[in-house]
Amino acid sequence: MSLDVSPALLEKAERGEVTDAEFVTCVKESLPYAWEVITGVIADAEGAADGFADNETPPPSEAARGQLLRALASDAIRGGLERHFGVKLAFQNCHRVAVFKQSEVAGDRYRAFVSPRGQLLNQSPELRDC
Repeated sequence: MSLDVSPALLEKAERGEVTDAEFVTCVKESLPYAWEVITGVIADAEGAADGFADNETPPPSEAARGQLLRALASDAIRGGLERHFGVKLAFQNCHRVAVFKQSEVAGDRYRAFVSPRGQLLNQSPELRDC
């Protein structure tokens, strides 16, 4: 199960739409490691001169890795986080998370990061088990 959904939020979802704020709160509470990594990368990007930051630190456990995978592999979760923070998240291997301003999605750095070449260049024997 990806998210711990409260009975009240589940009931609301069954009746109709939930807000992004409600959804993002559920994600934050359900996937605290993923939330910490993503918000940390966003904060680093905001403080960087070129607006770019990424996380290359492997998760401390398989449970933490699972949180990150669930957050970034789900279109709904990833999209909710991107809308909430106003950024574009990019993901390589099973833990390298990068953040881009929405205005940079058409730029060279983003295209290089999400390209097959970028993925191949980010491989190493240490990462093959993930």
